[in-house]
Amino acid sequence: MNNLWGGSIAGAARALNSSIEVDCRMWREDITGSLAHAAMLAKQGIITEADGAAIKAGLEGILADLDSGKLTIDMSAEDIHTFVEMELTARIGDAGKRLHTARSRNDQVATDLRLYTRGQLDELIGLALEAIRAIHDKAAEHADTVMPGYTHLQRAQPVTFGHYLCAWAMMLTRDVGRLKDARKRLNQCPLGACALAGTTFPIDRDATAAALGFDGPVINSLDAVSDRDFCVETLSALSLVMAHLSRMAEELVLWSSLEFGYVTMPEGFVTGSSIMPQKKNPDMAELIRGKTGRVYGDLTAMLTVLKGLPLAYNKDMQEDKQALFDALDTVKLCLSVLAPMVAGMTAHPEAMRKAAGAGFINATDCADWLVAHGVPFREAYGIAAGLVHGGTPLEELPIEAYKKACPVFDETVYAAVDLDACVKRRNLPVAEELAFLERFLEEN
Repeated sequence: MNNLWGGSIAGAARALNSSIEVDCRMWREDITGSLAHAAMLAKQGIITEADGAAIKAGLEGILADLDSGKLTIDMSAEDIHTFVEMELTARIGDAGKRLHTARSRNDQVATDLRLYTRGQLDELIGLALEAIRAIHDKAAEHADTVMPGYTHLQRAQPVTFGHYLCAWAMMLTRDVGRLKDARKRLNQCPLGACALAGTTFPIDRDATAAALGFDGPVINSLDAVSDRDFCVETLSALSLVMAHLSRMAEELVLWSSLEFGYVTMPEGFVTGSSIMPQKKNPDMAELIRGKTGRVYGDLTAMLTVLKGLPLAYNKDMQEDKQALFDALDTVKLCLSVLAPMVAGMTAHPEAMRKAAGAGFINATDCADWLVAHGVPFREAYGIAAGLVHGGTPLEELPIEAYKKACPVFDETVYAAVDLDACVKRRNLPVAEELAFLERFLEEN
């Protein structure tokens, strides 16, 4: 297949220059953008109505044939834009050659990429909302299930499993906000900027922008073809999604171990060992954790490509799609796994309760009881620490031992160090958290 620019390159140089193996996935966006461009050209009288109609019919035919599988993309083409235009010209003749009037591949590819990314962000937002729903539902099941909360991965203070899971969901609500912000900022149309300096033809940039669902055209033509901020912003948002998923995955790996025993991962999301028959490995969680570095790498690659590039378009920018597409695919896959994995996991409240009762996580409550009875906090802290060092659970410690440590103690201290009471006094707002998440899901 010939190149749109008329020259030829061969061998390794051709392989280096070609991008169709990466950008072929944008065929639908390329045809959609071309349909809007052709309609504008005809409306403005830049091409005839007859040519506009022929181009429309030809492009719609290509779209239908690619959809049905009747037509396959010629991977010898330089890029998807070349393939579509050459196929169109082969079908409708000279009218197809007029499609590229008042357009460059520079503004064409920038438009295609924004259209594609916008659609992918919509999918990602939907998947994130599904994950929030799954976490919300599991949290609602365990709103009152007592477990240890941790700092430094050491048992710290009592919380509930529902409260813990709500923290996961809160991270994802912020991710949804960032994905929506990225979508909002990318929703400007580059078409009409051409190579870098616009065109002498009387085009209507507002019309093409509106036809493609953009909020308006990118105002500056140089910026329109050279801006890849939307790629960086999307990759940055995706990196934070993966940071959150990785933290969740790490806790699932820990919690599903025999050492913790807080949850059992659902069948279909674990694997066995090729040598150890007893093994039930949380591989899906581990893979989510592992793929986080891959998405971080995509963000770094994109930032590195853009560093120091002069305006306007440079061929370096062809590397934008590989990093962006890889990250989009990776995060979509991980989110698709997370929701059913969380929904299907089985929690073990008895194991959580046992762990909560074994780590002196009510020591702060003991100190708080003393403070409420007039002992300065720093002194109360030391008294409670001394009791903990004795090794007997505070719930089981005789009142004589309490009084020996501090004569202020009386029998009411036992109500203060009771685990259920500790949790209730903290008034963890699980109901409010669940209500917030429900509203968030309804509004988004």
